Amino acid sequence: MRGKRVVADEPREVGGGDEGPTPYELLLGALGACTAMTLMLYARRKGWEIAGVVVELEHDRIHARDCESCESPDATLDRIRARIAVDGPLHEEQRSRLEEIARRCPVRMSLSKDIKVEDELRLGAYMGAQLG
Repeated sequence: MRGKRVVADEPREVGGGDEGPTPYELLLGALGACTAMTLMLYARRKGWEIAGVVVELEHDRIHARDCESCESPDATLDRIRARIAVDGPLHEEQRSRLEEIARRCPVRMSLSKDIKVEDELRLGAYMGAQLG
């Protein structure tokens, strides 16, 4: 992560030390930051006056039977709920366009696709080892 250190942990009630966000909180943070930055960049390019963007996200799992397009009724789906507040004098057409743009943030687009994770385990590797 470009030499940056990030501490991730679990809450004490599940055995962690509660010294940082959980992995899912980090994931939501990445999505929220990307959404806000995408909206601010777009608005700036359009010359729209926006003082700020706040993105609130929640993650949970729902049973596939609650999903009409799921193949297995016993499966679960990850669901992320987003509430986005934009501070600025926008008319309805601009607000509608920003809703569309929020759905195009690069992190959201990655999460919406099939993702292939390629694992490599290095024994005796030191902290800060580079991937690749």
